[in-house]
This record gives sequence, structure tokens and C-alpha cells, in this order.
Amino acid sequence: MGKIKTAKQMERHLKGVANHYRIEILLLIAAREALTLEGIIREIGANGKTLGEHTRRLYHAGLVNKKYRGKFVEHTLSPYGKNFVHFLKSFRRIQ
Repeated sequence: MGKIKTAKQMERHLKGVANHYRIEILLLIAAREALTLEGIIREIGANGKTLGEHTRRLYHAGLVNKKYRGKFVEHTLSPYGKNFVHFLKSFRRIQ
């Protein structure tokens, strides 16, 4: 088992996911395993600059990893991102 996170560390992750576009992006990446920004834009259908900023915030929150593939950047979930997706899916079902 890993180290216990501080409240400040948990805040970073929670703020990173605190937006409906960021939640959509996390769920979309989880469904596809890896996705470029262009793929995210195509699937969600929102402004590219807006979605680019939200993926950047997810990356800085430690929820998404980036891998450069030529002129494209592939986004995958980090281990913390996978934990949040699991939480989001279970939270969706709570009544």
C-alpha cells in the first residue's frame, strides 16, 4: 500500500476533476484507453481551446498522462485518474 496523501495533495486531485468537461474527458479516455486532443474534441464536440485547457488541467492535477506521438499528443489515465474514474462510475449509480 502507498503513502497516505495529505489534504493538500487530495485537494489538487479534487480540483482537477471539478468541472463537467473534465469529468467527460476522464470518462472518455477511460472508455478508449488512449485518445488525442483531436479525438476528445471530435467526441465531445466543444471548443478545441476549451477542451485543450481542461486536458491541461487534468494533466497538472496528475489525473492524465501525456505521450507525444509525432505531432499528436496521446492522453491516457494515470493511476490516480483510474481511481477517479472508478469513483465517478460508482457515484453515478448512487441514488
